[in-house]
Amino acid sequence: MIVGVGIDVVDIARFESTLERTPALRERLFTLEERHLGVASLAARFAAKEALAKSLGAPVGLHWTDARVVTNDDGRPTLEIGGTVLARANDLGVDSFHVSLSHDAGVASAVVIAEG
Repeated sequence: MIVGVGIDVVDIARFESTLERTPALRERLFTLEERHLGVASLAARFAAKEALAKSLGAPVGLHWTDARVVTNDDGRPTLEIGGTVLARANDLGVDSFHVSLSHDAGVASAVVIAEG
């Protein structure tokens, strides 16, 4: 059963400018494993984290670094969650997520489906 769906779109150039203006934001938004990625990939991952939050009802108190986008060996993105995100998923009965990322023409996007 689908518990929630989230979608988000990020302007890559604007996101890059924000990261340049506020370097500490990279640490606040991304896990250590994500921080080294290029700006388009970071924008897509930020969109995924926003979409994830929306799929969980966008509650206050979720920590960005409690979710990480991982690319499987077959190239598919998946979500690894812990802490505040895992607690919210458990509260809603979510046991899996489906995620799709894209970036093209200066825009990054993500869709997340929470299933329980």
